[in-house]
Amino acid sequence: MSTSTDNTKIVLVTGASSGIGEATALRLAAEGHHVVLGARRTERLDALVARIRADGGSASAARLDVTDRDDVRAVVDRVVEEHGRLDVIVNNAGVMLLSRLDALLVEEWDRMFDVNVRGLLYGVAAVLPHFRRQGGGHVVTVASIGAHQVSPTSAVYSATKYAAWAVTEGLRQESDPSVRVTTISPGVVESELAEHISDPGAREHMVTYRRNTIPADAIGRAISFAISQPADVDVNEIIVRPAAQR
Repeated sequence: MSTSTDNTKIVLVTGASSGIGEATALRLAAEGHHVVLGARRTERLDALVARIRADGGSASAARLDVTDRDDVRAVVDRVVEEHGRLDVIVNNAGVMLLSRLDALLVEEWDRMFDVNVRGLLYGVAAVLPHFRRQGGGHVVTVASIGAHQVSPTSAVYSATKYAAWAVTEGLRQESDPSVRVTTISPGVVESELAEHISDPGAREHMVTYRRNTIPADAIGRAISFAISQPADVDVNEIIVRPAAQR
């Protein structure tokens, strides 16, 4: 059973204030979907909503802290109350605080697990009851190429992204066919993620590693492709990275 009577979907995008989340919201809105933008930086969300509406799209904003389970549930419930359904959640919120393990930046390790893993789990927990009730839905997780490979300084980050991949894959296997589940694993993408790295060595390493990037909209296009497939087609995973990234 489809959750929508036409091709228009109600889509919640977490981490929508910049980078992949922003690009995904812009693309999906341009394609006619209603996007609900979730993030903590509400001033950026408001500006993005205004931009989408000025271009003829449909969007709304919700302050959202994915590390707060009650907050995630409340936002999801409010979307369903206002629109009658939620068709897609794009679990995009994430942080990339790279460092060598011997730097002992334990608080940063905790932050990555809180956002990248618990934030994903809270999103899944919030939407599944609604998907069950309405007869379907789509969970999209933005993982990382770090879910498939580990490099110096990425051990903890890669661990969180492998966990995100594993949670999403487990959900896919456990779900009824009416619930579709997709993992998107980006390579090096233009974003502000690297700007938050505090470890000097990791920051220097990123200068070389990020020499070749692709625009965030490349990931938005992959997400659009996954959610636009017919109901009997489930795009399990897409890895998207620069042609020069080997």
